[in-house]
Formats: sequence, C-alpha cells, structure tokens
Amino acid sequence: MTAVEMNVVDTTPRSFKATLRAIFKQSWPIMISQWASMAFGVLDTAMTGHASPTDLATLALAISIYISVYIGLMGVMHALIPIMAQLVGAGEHKRVGHIWGQGIWVALVLSALGATVMMFPDVWLSFSGEISPAVRQSMDSYLLALSFALPAGLMFRTIYALANAVSRPKLVMAINLSGIVLKIFFNWLLIFGHWGLPELGATGAGISTALVLWINLGMGLLVITRTSFYKQFNLRIGLPDLKVLWSILRLGIPMGGSYLVEVCAFTFMTLLVAQEGVAVVGGHQIMANLAALAYMMPMSIGVATAALTAQLIGAQQMQQAHRTSMMGLLTGLGGAVMTSILLFSFRDLIVAAYTNNPDVAVVALSLLALLPFFHIVDAMQCINSYLLRAHKVAMVPMLLQTFALMIIGLGGGWYMGFGPGRSFMEPMRNYLLAGSPVGAGSMWLMATIGLSVSASLLHCWYRYVTRTLRA
Repeated sequence: MTAVEMNVVDTTPRSFKATLRAIFKQSWPIMISQWASMAFGVLDTAMTGHASPTDLATLALAISIYISVYIGLMGVMHALIPIMAQLVGAGEHKRVGHIWGQGIWVALVLSALGATVMMFPDVWLSFSGEISPAVRQSMDSYLLALSFALPAGLMFRTIYALANAVSRPKLVMAINLSGIVLKIFFNWLLIFGHWGLPELGATGAGISTALVLWINLGMGLLVITRTSFYKQFNLRIGLPDLKVLWSILRLGIPMGGSYLVEVCAFTFMTLLVAQEGVAVVGGHQIMANLAALAYMMPMSIGVATAALTAQLIGAQQMQQAHRTSMMGLLTGLGGAVMTSILLFSFRDLIVAAYTNNPDVAVVALSLLALLPFFHIVDAMQCINSYLLRAHKVAMVPMLLQTFALMIIGLGGGWYMGFGPGRSFMEPMRNYLLAGSPVGAGSMWLMATIGLSVSASLLHCWYRYVTRTLRA
C-alpha cells in the first residue's frame, strides 16, 4: 500500500474537539450542496407561484410524485456511501473503483423503473379527489420532462457517494452551486417564455431541471476521471458483477425503502390535502418546501457523520466510531434548534417571498406555527437513521419508520383530518394552528407526532446495535 493510499482519510483516534471539527469540515459542504439541490424545488415553487395558481398546483402535485420516486431510488444509491467508506477506511482502495462502476449499472436500471412509474400519475391522483383538467394536463408534460432528468440525477449520486466516502464533498458542492445559476436562467427562459420561447409554466420548470442535471453529471464525470486524486481508486464501469450488484441492493433496497417511507408520507399528505382546494394545496406546498429545505441541514450532518463513522468501522476503530456518531447527533440537535428559531422569527417574510396570493399566504402562515417543532424531531429521526446506515443496518430502521411515519403519521393524519376522527384533533389544532384548514392542519400535527416516535425508536435501536457490537 502506497503512502498516497494511506493518507486518503484519517482513521486515527481523535479528541472531542478534533471529532467535532471533522464533522463540521465534512458536513458544511454537504449542507451547501444539499441546499443547492433543494434550491431547484424552491426556485420552481417560487417562480411558478408568480406565474399562476394553476401552475403552482401542478407543481405541488406533480413534484410530490417525482420526489417520491427520486428520493426512494436515491436512497438505494446512497448505499454506496457506507460500502465505499468502509473500504476506504480499511485501505482497500482498488475495490472502491469497482463498486463505483457497479453503482452506474444500478442507477441505469433504477432510472428505467422510476420513469415507468411516473408515466402513470393517475394511480397517485386517485387519492386527491377531483383534479382540474388544466392541472391534470400540465402534470403529464411536467412528469415527462422529469423522466429524462432521472438517469442523470441517479448517476450523479454515484459521484456524490464517492466524494463523501473519501471525505471530499466540496466537489459536489461546487457542481451543485453552478447548477443553481443554470437553473435560474433556464427557468426564466422556459417558465415565462423569454427570448422568443413559448411560455411553458410548470412544464418549463421540468425541462430546465433535466437540462441542468445532465450538465452537472457531465461536469462530475470530467472531474473524477481527470483528477489525479481519484485515479488511485481505478474508477471503471466494466461488465455487471452480480455479486457486487446484490451487495449494493441488499443494503440499498431497505435504505431506499426508508427514504421512500419518509417522502411518501408527505406525498400522500399533498394528495389528500388537494381535496381542500388550490389555495390550501399552495399553502401546504410552501410549508412542505420549507420543511424539506430545513431538512437539508440534519441530512448533511447525518451523511457526513455516517461517512466518517463508516471509515472508522472499516479501520476497526469502534470506540471512535461511536464518539463520532454521538457528536453528529448533538451537532444536529443544536443546528435544528437554531434553524427553528430563524424559521419562526422570519415566517412572514418567507411566505411573502413564495407567493403574492393572499389566500395561499394565509394558509401557509397558519401551518408554519408548527414548523419549529416539526423540524427538531425530523432532524433527530434523520440523523439516527444515518448512524444505523453507517453500520450497514437498514432493514429494522425501515420497519420502524414505516410504523411511525405511515401508520401513526399518515394514517393518523387521515383519520383525524379527513376520516371519522375529525373532531378529536380540533382542540389541539385550534390551539396550535389557529385558522389552519382542518385536513392540512390535522395531518401536519400527526406527522410531527409520527416523527417523534420514529426518532425515539431509531435511537433505541442504534443503542442496541452498538451495545451488541461492543459486547
């Protein structure tokens, strides 16, 4: 093993301060990168919100379907992070290149499956009641554009996984930041129809996303194939290796299931809330968009902590791995509290930036009173799930999240908001979310309760796993 290979990552025991510094060093570029990726949805929501209420409703419904598909498949791709990080920690660098190439094959297969699912939106819309014909027609073209974006997005996740596994997240950050500039420009051209182009509304937002994701993929491949640092991993695609593909999918499928459970709970919230009208859908979409934007902070800390922990597990530094995990959890809690304070303090300005429609703004402001509490429990369940993934533990967390988020959160939200139990939630909803729509308000309250249960169960399981390993 050469000196270059030995110095790829630091797996020596660290002090408390050094551990905290390592988490910050890796997490802040991931956070900016995640915010940059999330900015696509924020830009689409904000710009289409100033186009027309129909375009905003189209985006709210169609993007919930796309995000459900994309996030679930992205979760499968993120199995590459702990797999490659453990190999890097163990010094098996040549195997990293082979795993990365097999990840490309996984991305291509998943892209075909995901695009097929998005071609049948009526299955999803059956939960939404009657949808306006204009919104339904616009959804088809928007989802078609995003089906062309899916392969680029998933293949780029192999680059994302590699960069995080070797503690070089600034690569993805730089690419995603450049993508924001392109996204603003293409949105301006295609949504509003400048420079002689047709005014495409929500469909234009989908086309611009596809263009930017393919450009980002090209830039990422150029960097990892031309940079000397990455040459030591012998990156190659090669022929499909069934054994390696199965090792990725065996971890990735339950990981993707966990991601899918999280996002589907909120996808079906959007579909159910659609029964309460366009203004409620728009207000709910602003709340969901802000919650997702805030989620990028704990997600980045979770990804960074999981990668560092997996490197240490590969190097057999189990005590340091546990210390790193706990520091990541505390860092995420502190960040969530600060984020919640900012969201609550500036909620009026934030809503004004999203929409100039007074009906949508009233709904959004009534729901945002809950966002600080929602974000804190969301952050805790997110980071705990990543700590388990660093240990390649994914099946039990998926089952725990399914119970907490789908049964308690989504099922309870439907029962309290649209089902026989509508009156049960009224006192709490009127006290915490005064003036909110009955269905949307009840569903957000139950989603917060479900996340609280998920965070508690996942942390208990992490404690069980680490105690078992130490024993």
